[in-house]
Amino acid sequence: HPGRVRDNMDFGRVFFVRTQAARQVGGFSAEYPHGYLYDFRLRMSEKFDLRLISNRYSGALYEVADRGKEHNVFDYLLSSKEVQQEMERIVTAHLQRIGAYLPPGGYEKVTYTPEEEAAFKDCLASVVIPVNNRPQFIGKAIESVLNQTVREVEAIVVVNGGEEDPTIGVVKSYMPGGERYRQDLPPVRLIVHDINNIGLCLNSGIQAARGKYYVQLDSDDRLKPFAVEKLLEVFDSDPHVGMVIGSYEVWQLEDDGRYYRREDIPVVTHDEWTEENGRNNLLRINGAGAPRSAHIKVLREMGWFSVNDIPYSRNYGEDYEMVLKVSEKYRIGRVWEPIYEVVRHSGGTDHAIDQETIDRNDNAKDHMRLEAIRRRQELNRKRGKISAQD
Repeated sequence: HPGRVRDNMDFGRVFFVRTQAARQVGGFSAEYPHGYLYDFRLRMSEKFDLRLISNRYSGALYEVADRGKEHNVFDYLLSSKEVQQEMERIVTAHLQRIGAYLPPGGYEKVTYTPEEEAAFKDCLASVVIPVNNRPQFIGKAIESVLNQTVREVEAIVVVNGGEEDPTIGVVKSYMPGGERYRQDLPPVRLIVHDINNIGLCLNSGIQAARGKYYVQLDSDDRLKPFAVEKLLEVFDSDPHVGMVIGSYEVWQLEDDGRYYRREDIPVVTHDEWTEENGRNNLLRINGAGAPRSAHIKVLREMGWFSVNDIPYSRNYGEDYEMVLKVSEKYRIGRVWEPIYEVVRHSGGTDHAIDQETIDRNDNAKDHMRLEAIRRRQELNRKRGKISAQD
């Protein structure tokens, strides 16, 4: 379907191409030494159907040598800037041809009444932490919120493992009556569900929030002390900014308790995002960065996070979909210095992911891209009508 526009789509190693169709689209382009196949596939998809013969149903038609490569969520960091820029040019040209390209600018402002602003006097940012059965990690995540240089914050922990989840006891220790509670620190609040649905957790936490802004924090990760301060600086710099995305370091937590920065992985800045073309290039790649923060009223306007109602989505990609939606109307601000620590550990959800899960997750994001392309085509159709009338 037209949503399959990422450049790492794996169609296998053998391709059968109708020669007449290849001639009709102009064959392979010499303009793209690295992405010639990606460009060819996108141009073919604009005029013809592409079919994948799945060995799940049809049996394998050929064999390849096993490369023995592990799944690595940071693989994209190894691609050179030259390759990344070439791939961006390819997907941008494709979006222009199919009417889904969004030009720079044209953002709307996020506005508040004086009464709305007054309500945020005591709380500017609500950090929402969804968690399931992670009592060994949640304390450090909460403490990273309590240690923020901006004091007008709150931590909202949404436990989705039900009342028996051992995480609850740790969270309550930071609340009034708990041994870690301190009155001079930002408040910690607790919401409990018995449904393991990340979108539901995020929505319930945000809808209960007192803050003006939502800040994302995974239960096994940590905010740097100045994270909220840096996010607010970007929001304050431009009323057109609906969301701010930071940069992060990757840290390793070993089973023996050793905690250290992964020097083999550079700071993840997602600098393939540019002011001019970031929201178009986002359709090519699988992520935008962390942490993510947004005006809560913008999230409400977007209809909140999806709750596994996207095809193939199982607690995956709801944040990516939200960035796509927000970027279509508001500017996405960036913090290029690291303000977040992603913690890798043996129990992490991306530590030993199997191929079936990888395929399902890719399909989920491809459907999100499909919906985004349709929305953008509709936006451009409406803008075209307005221009014609003017």
